[in-house]
Amino acid sequence: MDWQRSLLIGAMLVVLYMLFLEWNTFQEAHKPQPDNSMVEALVPETPDLTPAAETASDLPEVVVDSNTPQTPTLSVEPTKSRLVTITTDVLKVIVDTHGGDIVRIELLKHLTELENSTDPFILLNRTATTTYIAQSGLIGPNGTDTSKNRPIFAATSDIFSIAADQQSLQVDMTYQLGAVSIIKRYTLNRGDYLLDVSYLVDNKSDQPWKAALFGQIKRDSHQPQATNGMGMSPYLGAALRTTEENYKKLDFEDLQKEAFKENLTGGWVAMIQHYFISAWVPDQTAVNHFNLRKLGNQDLYALGFTSPQIDVAPGTTGELKASFYAGPKDQYRLEEISPYLDLTVDYGWLWWVAKPIFWVLYHIQGLIGNWGWSIILLTVLIKLAFFKLSATSYRSMANMRKLQPEMARLKDLYGDDRQKLSQETMNLYKREKVNPMGGCLPILVQMPVFISLYWVLFESVELRHAPWILWISDLSVKDPYFILPLLMGASMFVQMRLNPTPPDPTQAKIMQMMPIAFTFFFMFFPAGLVLYWTVNNLLSIAQQWVITRQIEGAPAKK
Repeated sequence: MDWQRSLLIGAMLVVLYMLFLEWNTFQEAHKPQPDNSMVEALVPETPDLTPAAETASDLPEVVVDSNTPQTPTLSVEPTKSRLVTITTDVLKVIVDTHGGDIVRIELLKHLTELENSTDPFILLNRTATTTYIAQSGLIGPNGTDTSKNRPIFAATSDIFSIAADQQSLQVDMTYQLGAVSIIKRYTLNRGDYLLDVSYLVDNKSDQPWKAALFGQIKRDSHQPQATNGMGMSPYLGAALRTTEENYKKLDFEDLQKEAFKENLTGGWVAMIQHYFISAWVPDQTAVNHFNLRKLGNQDLYALGFTSPQIDVAPGTTGELKASFYAGPKDQYRLEEISPYLDLTVDYGWLWWVAKPIFWVLYHIQGLIGNWGWSIILLTVLIKLAFFKLSATSYRSMANMRKLQPEMARLKDLYGDDRQKLSQETMNLYKREKVNPMGGCLPILVQMPVFISLYWVLFESVELRHAPWILWISDLSVKDPYFILPLLMGASMFVQMRLNPTPPDPTQAKIMQMMPIAFTFFFMFFPAGLVLYWTVNNLLSIAQQWVITRQIEGAPAKK
């Protein structure tokens, strides 16, 4: 049955190739990066104060009602600094009073590098070389924002911070548009990465006031992770919910080809990178217009929405509002903010397996308090779930191992007649009731679980900088001393010794090389994944050893 052994070897090679692709993914994702920290080393820490010149394509399109008189744009005297700093326990937000745009966001609970405990991760930033900001404003007949002019707001202070006894913080910036007073209000809550943005309009004129709210993420195409032409890399680009898809991705190349426009009740639009996300979430009860596009010939892209226009009658007030999220890809928090926003935690096509795995892992960690031990306990639970299937596989392997002497005798007798050898081997399997494929298929069935767990460990921000014990200070990156990969390789070597040796010398050599090849690739895998595989191997060795001893000892008992 050489074809069956060849199929098993082929399956192992396919798994090895898949591991190579995933290894390359992880290797590229964790190269030294021209990311926030490296950019910061090249440019000043303070955001660029020079406002970028807005062009006609930078702001969303709006239909102007010709019957509504246009109000002249006036500006009050702003504070001396054009930057306002807002700080909570988890966020440091810098707002430019020119337009009231968010030009920098630091995530205070997440570090750029684990070794530097004072360097928070910078998600949004405007520097001399990069652009990643969140804009919002009012467009339309009486809007404050045009392609030629943005409002300059006034704030009572340059610095706002949440007090120890506060659960929320409101920051108001004011602007006078003729007889119309406008307050742009940012509301931030303790422990939350969601910002509420609202415009409060007080129309003291004798004319109706009409405008619509827009919000957009303006970003260039700089890569937060280094990539090359081999394998994959973490997704970087836009995503949104549409009428036909709950999760649609549009990368920079897609937007270079053509703009994307969609009308949808509620909805959201996001910029996604590894572990982190920024997203505009407009009024979920209104029909919003979404527009994602490249801005002219610039290396700039706008991902945004425009809300329905409101009409504020003379002598009355009105409000336009939306929310902006900037933080980690916490799928349970994102699920609360807007339907399907949690899909930005992208587990790939095996999401239906990965989501339950993460749910179990998340709740185990809630009880244990350590992600490393949680992975070990999850491994035990997965092993129990596949216990009978694994037992079938190991019994088949043990029976095959038991038949090795007889198979060697048949090869000596019929080595020159391959057809006769295959026929006699098949008769041996039937006589002994052994299924040669029984050891292969159960293992292949378990591969989706392994691949899903890879994506759970690779995509879940909860494991970023999560320690286990001793030298493992971050389960999301490789073992710095390669101890776990070497232990995994040793366990795989022992496991191979318990399997029947292929009679073909070439196949036997390939099987002997498998532990070495797997060890090499696992050296660069996240420590959490290597921990899972190592523990799984140890449990498999124990189960396989017991079953092998039982089957090999059966004749002696008789």
